[in-house]
Amino acid sequence: MRARGVGPCAALLLVVAMAASAADYASQWPVTLPGGESGLYRVELGPGVYRVAGSHRLADVDLLDGAGRPVPAQLLQADAPAPAAAERTPVPWFALPSADAARTGDIALVVERAADGSVRRVDTRVGAGEASTDASTAWLVDASAVDGRIDALLLDWSGAPEPLQASYRVEASDDLRQWRVLQSRATLVDLSRDGQRLRQRRVPVDAAARYLRLVPLSGVGGLALTAVEVERAGTTRRASPTQWRELAARPAAGTDAPALVYELDGRFPVDTVDVALATGSTAQWRLYSRERADAPWVHRAGPWLGYRIGADQRSAPQPLAGVVRDRYWKLEGAPAPAQPPVLRLGWRPEQLLFVAGDSSPHRLVAGSARATRAPAPVAQSLQAIRATRGAHWQPPLARLGDAQALGGAAALRPGRDWTTWLLWALLGSGAALVAWFALGLLRERPGRA
Repeated sequence: MRARGVGPCAALLLVVAMAASAADYASQWPVTLPGGESGLYRVELGPGVYRVAGSHRLADVDLLDGAGRPVPAQLLQADAPAPAAAERTPVPWFALPSADAARTGDIALVVERAADGSVRRVDTRVGAGEASTDASTAWLVDASAVDGRIDALLLDWSGAPEPLQASYRVEASDDLRQWRVLQSRATLVDLSRDGQRLRQRRVPVDAAARYLRLVPLSGVGGLALTAVEVERAGTTRRASPTQWRELAARPAAGTDAPALVYELDGRFPVDTVDVALATGSTAQWRLYSRERADAPWVHRAGPWLGYRIGADQRSAPQPLAGVVRDRYWKLEGAPAPAQPPVLRLGWRPEQLLFVAGDSSPHRLVAGSARATRAPAPVAQSLQAIRATRGAHWQPPLARLGDAQALGGAAALRPGRDWTTWLLWALLGSGAALVAWFALGLLRERPGRA
């Protein structure tokens, strides 16, 4: 009889739990994976995801496979502008006569160039016609194939005495006739001590030039170049474009200073603010935000000068110290403008990095009062893959489809977890049942006596 009494309760608990899991999230978005086998993908979060999410940390944004199982996923912040690694390009070089050779005889220098300006050959003859390349300590570097600014030259050498400390003057030319000095002294160093080696082989250039000449100043000895590379800054990775949420104001109650309050309609990762003013306005602004309507205000920016004068003169947007996802924002301005300004909150889309499951199709879900994304070291996996594929390799970008309703607003209500209440009810019923049996045993004992 106990099994019959407990069985229906257990079955009811199972039914309630299944119903709750089907409506854990407010909305879902189908995710289309790009072609090709990767396993690791990115999907960019759209405005609809931020409007539905309830967690301040976006912990209620997850990715499920075709069987409804969560896959390993991790939130990535929006890309910030960052310089890529320096680019290095090997270039040809040619020997030039040394200063000592130049002082001891006449020099004939013949440079043969191709139609594109690249140097094919350099013939150097001293005196009666004997070549002087063995005595050469000056060098001509052909950078005609390199477009744009050159940051530096990287030199390799052999046959140099130790310790080595050699100085060069760096000159540049675009026609091999007119030369200009770029660096009056650049020093090369090669030192060894107790098994440790110190080597300085970088020669600053910081200019655009077709040809470069290294003229020795001191301490070169028998230095023989074995390789020359041009170093240039890599292409800068651009930040994701800023998107804006424009909020209308309402007067703030209970403040002495003129203040305006704004409410944001989602968990957008705000990192920039701007004030859209009417023409002919100027004021000093302070910005505050808070998570709840009854929480204290937190200072976020200012004071800064916000103005709009004429058609084109206006203040620049203000960056925040970090990403803020608060719902409520407040502006304090002095003097208070006659027309309340529009608060513009700038944000950049984040991405969810995930490992695709075996079951398709995948879907992104968001908005839940109790479901949270499990922690997973997906970003560390990305770094490990980049060690073999290159530091700038990016997982393919998946596409987010249109939103579809799941649990709706009910998924965001904290009081909807009936399984907890049912569990406590079952425990209470069990305790009452034990008490009833104990009372029955106590009643039976006097009759038996």
